[in-house]
Amino acid sequence: MTKTTTHHRDLQEYYGRILQSTKDLKTRACCTNGEGLPPSVRRATALLDREILERFYSCGSPIPPLLEGLTILDLGCGTGKDVYVAACLAGESGRVIGVDMTEAQLEVARRHVDSMCKCFGYRQPNVEFHQGFMEDLAALGIADNSIDLVISNCVLNLSPEKESVFREIFRVLKPGGELYFSDVFADRRLPDHLQSDSVLHGECLAGAMYTEDFRRLLLRIGCPDFRLLSDRLINLGNAEIEAQVGLINFHSRTVRAFKLAGLEDICEDYGQVATYRGTIPDYPHSFDLDDHHRFITGKPMLVCGNTAAMVGETRFGPHFTVQGERRVHYGLFACKPAAGREEGECTTGGACC
Repeated sequence: MTKTTTHHRDLQEYYGRILQSTKDLKTRACCTNGEGLPPSVRRATALLDREILERFYSCGSPIPPLLEGLTILDLGCGTGKDVYVAACLAGESGRVIGVDMTEAQLEVARRHVDSMCKCFGYRQPNVEFHQGFMEDLAALGIADNSIDLVISNCVLNLSPEKESVFREIFRVLKPGGELYFSDVFADRRLPDHLQSDSVLHGECLAGAMYTEDFRRLLLRIGCPDFRLLSDRLINLGNAEIEAQVGLINFHSRTVRAFKLAGLEDICEDYGQVATYRGTIPDYPHSFDLDDHHRFITGKPMLVCGNTAAMVGETRFGPHFTVQGERRVHYGLFACKPAAGREEGECTTGGACC
C-alpha cells in the first residue's frame, strides 16, 4: 500500500490550499483553451457547473470517442471535469470512477454528483469518487481486467513512482482496453535540483517525463507501441521559471496505448488493409488513430500489424473492416511510430500521412 510521503503532502497542499482557481497557476503548463474539441465533448463541457471548471487544472482533453456503456477510470480526477464529461458521454449504462489523493479537490467533485446526473437526465449517478493513490489502485478495490478505458489529464507527471502507476493501469485494463491521457513531457531528463522543487512539481514541470524514458518504461511493462495524437510546445509565460529551467523544452502531449497481446516494437508488414466505415460519432469523414494515421471513410488503407490490431481488436473494431491476418510476413512496414519519426518526415505506408 502506498504511504503518504512529503512529496504527496506538498502536492496536496499545492492543489488543496494554494491553488483556488486557474488564476493562481504560475505557468501555462496546466492551462488549455478547449480548441479543437469534438462537438460532443464541447456540449458535455457546457453542461458542467462553474465551480468544477474553475478549480480544474489540465494540459489537454483526454476524452476519446465511443464511450457509451464503458467503465472508465480517471486518474487524478481533481474536481471531476473529465469524470463528468465522460459520464455524460458514457450514458446511464456507463460507469466512471474518479481517483485523486487531494480531499479538497474531491470535495468539489462530490458536491456536484446529484446536480450533474440530474442535468444529464439520469435516474441515478453513474460516477463515484475515491481518495487514494494511483500507484496502488488495488487498495481502492479496482480489480484486474475491470476497466475499459483509463484517462488522465496532466497528473501522471506528478507521481514519484511512474512505473508503478503504469503497471497498475495495465493491470486494471481489460484486454483490448485503452489508456488515453494528456500530460507534460520534457525533451531531456531534468536535473535533481529541478526535480525536487515543490513549485515546479505543482506546476507539472518537475516530474515531466522524458519522452524516451516513457517509451522505455512502456516497453518494460509489456506495451511496445504507443501512439501520439497531439504535441504542443508549452509557453510557460513566466520569465523567472523560464530562467530556472534553462534550455529544457516542455510539451503538452496526448497519448494513447492499448492493452493488446502480440504488439511489436516496430511496424511490421503482414499485407493487411483497414477501411474506416465512417460510423464513429463526430467523425463521419475521417478518423485519426494518431498523428500519422488518418483513415478516410471508405478508403482501403495499408496498415502495419500493430495498427490492424488497434482498429480491429478494440472497441473500434465494429467501425473498421480489417482484411488479412498475420500469417505471412513481408518485412518492415514503411511507417514509423510518432516516437521514432523525424520532424517533418512523411512515409508512404497507406494510412500514414
